[in-house]
Amino acid sequence: MRNRRQEDDVTATSAHGVPVLVETRRRLAEMREEFRADGRAVALVPTMGALHDGHRALIRHARERADVVAVSIFLNPRQFLPGEDFDRYPRTLDTDMDACRAEGVDVVFAPQRAEVYPDEPWVTVNPGPMADVLEGERRPGHFDGVLLVVLKLFNIVRPDLAVFGEKDAQQLALIRRMVADLDVPVAIEAVPTVREADGLALSSRNVHLSPAERRSALSLVRALRAGLAEAGNGAAAVLKAGRAVLAEAAALDPPVRTDYLELVEPRTFRIAEADASGPAVLAVAATVGATRLIDNVPVVLGGAARS
Repeated sequence: MRNRRQEDDVTATSAHGVPVLVETRRRLAEMREEFRADGRAVALVPTMGALHDGHRALIRHARERADVVAVSIFLNPRQFLPGEDFDRYPRTLDTDMDACRAEGVDVVFAPQRAEVYPDEPWVTVNPGPMADVLEGERRPGHFDGVLLVVLKLFNIVRPDLAVFGEKDAQQLALIRRMVADLDVPVAIEAVPTVREADGLALSSRNVHLSPAERRSALSLVRALRAGLAEAGNGAAAVLKAGRAVLAEAAALDPPVRTDYLELVEPRTFRIAEADASGPAVLAVAATVGATRLIDNVPVVLGGAARS
C-alpha cells in the first residue's frame, strides 16, 4: 500500500523557486486552505505541458498579480477530436518542472487522467454560438472539452485569477464568457502572443515542423501582418491582403493548406460585417505538413492596430 508521502508525490517544497508536484486533490485542498488562511491570492496558469517561453510569460504575469502561482499540467483528451494529434502531442514533464522551478512557481498540479475524470462526465459545458465559427466549426466538440476542463480546474484549484494567452483568442473569449455567464469567481487575465525572432507564434506544436515546414509556416504571420497594414482601409481590404499571401503560400514546398482567415468581433467572435469599424480580431488557421497552426492579431478597422 502506498503511504501518504507516496500518494501525494510531493517532490519539493519551498517558497518561490522549488514547486510542489501535486497529484491528488486532497493534498491540493490542504494547501489551498493554508493559502487562504494566510490571505494569499492564488493565480492559476492552466497548461497542457510542453512549456515554452509563451507559457513562461503567463507565469511571470501571474507572479506579478498574485502571492501564489499555481501551474496545472494536464493533457486534456476531451478537447482532441478523433484523428487529431493527442498521441503526438509533446509530453515533457521533467523539463516542464525545470521551467516551473526557474520561474519560481509555487505549486504544479499535474494530475493523472483519472484524477480529473474519475467517471465519464454526464454534465458538461455547452459553449453556445461562439463555438459555431472558426475553430469550433472545424473542430466540433473541441471547445466543449476546453471549457469542461477549465471549469474543473477552477473548481479544483480555486484560484483568485487565471492567466491565458491571447494566441488562443477564441478560447480566451469563450472562457471569459463562461466565467461571466456562470458567475465563476475567477478573474481572467490575458497576455499578448509571444513570438519567436522570425515572428512565428510560439506553440508546443512547433517542434513538429521541419526546417522547410517552418519556412512555409511563416506565411501565417506574413498574412496577418499584410492584413494588419490595411486596417485603416476597412474589413474587405484586410481580408484581401491577408488571403493574397495565403494564396501564394499554397504553392510553396511544402504548401500551406489554409482553413480560414477571418475577421471577427473580439467578444462574440461573430464574423465582422463588410462595413465594420473599430476593434476586431484577424484570425488564421492552416496546416503545414502534419502540423496545424493557429494565430491572430487584434486590429482596429478604420484606425491604428496593435501588432
